[in-house]
Amino acid sequence: MLIHSGVPGLAAQSHQRHVALLIVPAILGALLLIGFWTPVAGILLGVFEMIGIVYGAESVQGSLLLGTVSIALAMTGPGMWSIDARMFGRRRLEVRDR
Repeated sequence: MLIHSGVPGLAAQSHQRHVALLIVPAILGALLLIGFWTPVAGILLGVFEMIGIVYGAESVQGSLLLGTVSIALAMTGPGMWSIDARMFGRRRLEVRDR
């Protein structure tokens, strides 16, 4: 959704401020999609979406959902087939019985 809304909007916008508001989430969404720098990209995207809500996003519900999901991805970490897992190894969370 971030890439879909960010890239086509670049052709329609001419202001530098609006270009940054479209391209930064598209780049962070691409990083999350491939699983590269997942914790960093997730936190940055969550903060960026919350700032977008404060400054008047078009869809508050959409921005809130994207911010929440990106922060949740940052906390759970990269997936099994992500670039982060290949570079740094896969971490497993094990819940032990008492």
